Amino acid sequence: MSQAVDRRYDFVFLFDVQDGNPNGDPDAGNLPRTDPQTMQGFVTDVCVKRKIRNAVAAISAGKPGFDIFFQTQDAVYENRILNNLMERAFDGAGIDKKAFKESKGKDKSTEAEKAKKWLLQQYYDIRAFGAVLSTGDFNCGQVRGPAQITFSRSLDAIVPAESAITRKSVTTVEEAEKQTKKDGFLTGTIGRKNTVPYALYRGHGFINPLLARDTGFSYDDLKLFFQSMQRMFDLDRSASRGLMSLRGLHVFQHSTALGEAPAHVLFDKVGTPALGDGAAPRKFADYAITVSDSLPNGIIHRELSAENLAGLALPFAAA
Repeated sequence: MSQAVDRRYDFVFLFDVQDGNPNGDPDAGNLPRTDPQTMQGFVTDVCVKRKIRNAVAAISAGKPGFDIFFQTQDAVYENRILNNLMERAFDGAGIDKKAFKESKGKDKSTEAEKAKKWLLQQYYDIRAFGAVLSTGDFNCGQVRGPAQITFSRSLDAIVPAESAITRKSVTTVEEAEKQTKKDGFLTGTIGRKNTVPYALYRGHGFINPLLARDTGFSYDDLKLFFQSMQRMFDLDRSASRGLMSLRGLHVFQHSTALGEAPAHVLFDKVGTPALGDGAAPRKFADYAITVSDSLPNGIIHRELSAENLAGLALPFAAA
């Protein structure tokens, strides 16, 4: 494991969707999420984090220290029960669980800290994003993660398209008999599919070195983080999400832990102008992305692509 990240990083990422639903809202019939005032589409931070987690799991499968704590619904049942995983941390840290339950005050806190340290060494997503580990009988406290991501917002307003779809298969004999009796043949059932014809989304992220020091989030972890962002859509294909692609990953490296400039000043260096009212974008080429080369002293900008990640060295060296 390399050293913990010791300087600030801020980044802008761009991704698009074509004929898909990037992040459905369960409170609105799974429609693409929209801002009701501007009708811009948005994608939640937890949606993007889930894709990063899945990519990390695929890239680092079987590698010690890169397990995923918050699993998906299709994971092995035992690995989805968080309280069981925290109890397992006490076994891994060699802590007497019976004595822990009976202990109080400082002794209990000391043992919980040992278990939390074991979890940080074992699970990538706790090191990166943090976690609430204070549920159940084996309380390991809480972790604030150094890697944080904002909601992503489309540059222009979106107009979700609704398409009717039919299901010809039936699930029960009774359903088949009912359809056949009514129409003389299996008619199927009608459903709805909601998609965005096209939208380009912009999100922002931050790496806090002060928290990286606490969780042990290293430069190797950071490299894997950016690699996973590059691959997160390719490893998460779904008919409902259409064609989604990462279109830009602009990383700003500071020279110190506190940083040389506010994040918003750096984000403004990446220009992503909207097309405006009445526009109907249908491809990435419809947009003009600009990047200013006028940077504050101590800041290094790199646009990371799938091609240059293989030889990526962190921290970046000055050009």
